[in-house]
Amino acid sequence: MSTATKDQPSILKWANDKTGEFKRQVSSFRDVISDEPGSKFVPEAGRYHLYISYACPWGLEDIISLDVVHWHMQEKGWPFKDGYEDSLYGSKFVREIYFKAQPDYAGRFTVPVLWDKKTETIVNNESSEIIRMLNTAFDKLVPSKAGINYYPPALQSEIDATNEWIYDTVNNGVYKSGFATTQTAYENNVYPLFQSLDRIEEILSKSDYLVGNTLTEADLRLWTTIVRFDPVYHGHFKCNIKGIEKDYPHMLKWTRRIYQMPKVAETVNMEHIKNHYYHSHLQINPTGVVPAGNGPNLAEPVIV
Repeated sequence: MSTATKDQPSILKWANDKTGEFKRQVSSFRDVISDEPGSKFVPEAGRYHLYISYACPWGLEDIISLDVVHWHMQEKGWPFKDGYEDSLYGSKFVREIYFKAQPDYAGRFTVPVLWDKKTETIVNNESSEIIRMLNTAFDKLVPSKAGINYYPPALQSEIDATNEWIYDTVNNGVYKSGFATTQTAYENNVYPLFQSLDRIEEILSKSDYLVGNTLTEADLRLWTTIVRFDPVYHGHFKCNIKGIEKDYPHMLKWTRRIYQMPKVAETVNMEHIKNHYYHSHLQINPTGVVPAGNGPNLAEPVIV
């Protein structure tokens, strides 16, 4: 099956026509990897595969294999081309993976996708749930990770509460601002976005991290948005009331602190990130011109 059905939404149609508000589709595949008795998907080295985009950056490479899609998302979705390959099936588009899992699938073809090679189906395509699975599901297979938990029991309620408002107003807030097609829809989202950024700056002025002064899932979820804020969202999505580098010194220090942790920097491919946004969203940037700036220098030493 190579073409969308008449019931499928256009890949490039971002906002609700009547209100101008961006409506993110709920992820369709919501299974979990677990060693609980009776689990359909159990932790096994080499069994699972991730399809990702550097525009939505990630990382268990010895346990889970990985393919990166090409940055230029078009009408048929995320492609594999120009050195970006599907090592499992040789697919030309991520959509083929979705149809392999569910031939009558009629939703959006998003990444990340967590794939099970054994049953040849999608385990999950919801990033927040994949993050939480990868936090603990493979601990028994990775002895070096023992004791590392980004969702510790004592902080779970606070992490959940923090994730809730940050996701709605920041992670998704930049999209609700950028994909708005009316002034009202834009203003309904851009002001709450910066109110939340101000709130985050206040938290980070008193603590190195968002919750419990320790690196948690809440930091990881926010960080992927902030690392893209100045080079993409500030201009491309019209989120330009303030910028991270010039207006949020504590958030900038926090962003650099995480970037400089082992193996984090290699997940940030700014060329891939910028090319995706500025070439794929031609309703926002019809010329396809990509700005030269990459945002703040995240390798600069963090001054304590």
